[in-house]
Amino acid sequence: MNHPVAAALSEFSSRFLQAWCDAGQGFPRSGDLLGLSSPCVKADDGYEVTWQPVAREPMGDLAAVEKGIELRLHEDIVAFYGAQFSGDMAAKFQTVTGVVEFDLLQAFSEDDVLRLQENILGHLVTQRRLKLKPTVFIGVMDSESEVISVCNLTGEVILETLGKDKREVLSPNLEDFLAALEPVVKAE
Repeated sequence: MNHPVAAALSEFSSRFLQAWCDAGQGFPRSGDLLGLSSPCVKADDGYEVTWQPVAREPMGDLAAVEKGIELRLHEDIVAFYGAQFSGDMAAKFQTVTGVVEFDLLQAFSEDDVLRLQENILGHLVTQRRLKLKPTVFIGVMDSESEVISVCNLTGEVILETLGKDKREVLSPNLEDFLAALEPVVKAE
């Protein structure tokens, strides 16, 4: 895991786990992950799953997406989704105009990687059809029309309005973006 983005993601994951611990919550937990098989699962009580991020060895890739759309993905995107299995992690980021709170998307298991790849491919196909610069989402907001994405051409992290060319640069690269994130504890 010597890619700078993989290291920054691992560092954020550690801060995320520490925030849960500091809030007296123990490991992160979610009712949405019930019944799913994953190396991340620590416990399943039938109501919630407690989990923790787990490094992927070897690192995963997004070759199926690249082949499906005939586009080489930015190495930061591949490292981000290939570095670990994890539940989604709530985070916030300070922008010029205020704080943006969102869920940092992750793949929970190999099965989840397949779903994720289908969603990324669909996103890229839609962008191609609309003649927009290609991006890959890494975070979702409460507003379903906005996502946090990485521009495939520049590697910049952007706040993107889906289906439109409305994009605000949040960070020059994914490594710096991950380093600046603050974990948010959302106990269900």
